[in-house]
Amino acid sequence: MTVRRFLQVDVFGAGPATGNPVAVVLEAEGLTDEDMARFARWTNLSETTFVLPPTDPAADYRLRIFTPGGELPFAGHPTLGSAHAWLAGRTRGEADLVQECGIGLVTVRQGDDGPGRLAFAAPPLTRSGPADEETLERVRAAMGLRRSDVVDAHWVSNGPPWLGLLLTDGQRVLDVEPDMAALGPDDFVGLIGPWRSEGGPDYEVRAFVPGMGVPEDPITGSLNAGLAVWLRGAELAPSEYVAAQGTVLGRTGRVRIHDDGEAIWVGGLCTTVIEGTVDL
Repeated sequence: MTVRRFLQVDVFGAGPATGNPVAVVLEAEGLTDEDMARFARWTNLSETTFVLPPTDPAADYRLRIFTPGGELPFAGHPTLGSAHAWLAGRTRGEADLVQECGIGLVTVRQGDDGPGRLAFAAPPLTRSGPADEETLERVRAAMGLRRSDVVDAHWVSNGPPWLGLLLTDGQRVLDVEPDMAALGPDDFVGLIGPWRSEGGPDYEVRAFVPGMGVPEDPITGSLNAGLAVWLRGAELAPSEYVAAQGTVLGRTGRVRIHDDGEAIWVGGLCTTVIEGTVDL
């Protein structure tokens, strides 16, 4: 057993305890795969991460990401929360960070619109294109959606195998009451719908991954990244927008998307809520 630095970081919220928490174990050298999986089950958060020395000289650190149900090659809010934890106590200026993870290298940028703002460059999709009719109908039925509720559906996989459904509007996203038992163990389902009123978020998003022990994820960076890559490529979304997520769970998640023409940046606020040590 070794004492290791530990932070629990709130990501994509409007302030402490309003977003999605991630547990971050720093200095995780020496932990086995089972050690990491067991601790992730114990925290029972949607993700727990372990920061390790990089194996790629271009990276600042290597990250392993676990849900209660297994390991993910990439996830968005753990990427930002872990970058925030890695930066704690370091003087680095405004230089970009490079994270090494299961999908390769991911760039993380420190925001210029206030402390705690970080953004990652959306990774390329590993699977894209329209969903097949059989899968779409099964998922649509599990979500309790009518055919007329679904404007379009695309694969937006970027590590997690997300299936994105564009619904008619944000209220329809909020009204969905999914049948979790009808979703398969490998289903990663994301919903997005536009809001047309001014002064609030531009889109509403929800994410469901019951097979990984996360029935509904409060705020999901990888899904928002995949959706942004799809919608921007199809010219269905503006170059900058804000997505709300976690509303039905009592969270005030806000994910900021910015397409600068070279990369699509997925950003939000990161706040340390718990800091200390764990004995692992």
